[in-house]
Amino acid sequence: MARYLVGDVQGCHAALQALLVRLDFSPSRDTLLCAGDLVSRGEDSLATLRLLCDFGSSADSVLGNHDLHLLMLLNGQRRASSKDRLETLLTAPDRHELASWLRQRPMLLDLPDADAVVVHAGIPPCWSLADARRLAGEVESGLRGEDYVHLLAAMMGDTPDLWQETLQGHLRLRVITNYLTRMRLCTADGHLEFRHKLGETDDLPTGFAPWFRWPHADWQERRVFFGHWSTLTAGTGYSDVIALDTGCVWGGALSAYDLERDELIAQPCQMGGWPRA
Repeated sequence: MARYLVGDVQGCHAALQALLVRLDFSPSRDTLLCAGDLVSRGEDSLATLRLLCDFGSSADSVLGNHDLHLLMLLNGQRRASSKDRLETLLTAPDRHELASWLRQRPMLLDLPDADAVVVHAGIPPCWSLADARRLAGEVESGLRGEDYVHLLAAMMGDTPDLWQETLQGHLRLRVITNYLTRMRLCTADGHLEFRHKLGETDDLPTGFAPWFRWPHADWQERRVFFGHWSTLTAGTGYSDVIALDTGCVWGGALSAYDLERDELIAQPCQMGGWPRA
């Protein structure tokens, strides 16, 4: 049995299919674990979600910011962006079933037997891994609860931009969500910065650095796999922090990390890519 960690699919269904063929993936034998952003700007987000749902317990994913954006769209809490390619999904007869499946996905996947965790964006230096597990669970409980519609409505916003244990209610869940699904840069104490989308060394604002560059006291017990940042070099060069988003939707590749072989496999984009502008 093989376990593969896959970077941001973003609705690139053709690339996902090609990658699965290349991996000789079988849902009866293998497991596919995705780093979030299953949908949005690729050619077929609907087919992507249907495929992963059909895999049953052989597929799972953490939630990414684009996945949450879709849930907000389906609940009328956000307008579609001109860059979205979600029309067929938003009108599909099984859209509510697919949204229900998506809403049950975790914010963090813990793989203790592989000494690994998977998140979409990252884990801030102001949290331990135990904090990350606990706080991810708070958002998961909210999304799976009866009041999830109100939680989704309150998730939008850049503030608070710093974690404090005393935060309560929707503000607390918003900043947890922002760390786990939107973070790229932060300060040593965890202040967030959302505008920077370039590489990890390009024109960084003063005092800010990629979240994985700051010391994290207990990371020696786990490797952290993440997506969200397609302009990074795959892997990041840190043995305990491994980037999986290799920019398939922008014309790059869709990558899978084989946990058993410790190997990154990249499948080139099948559809030519989507312009960043």
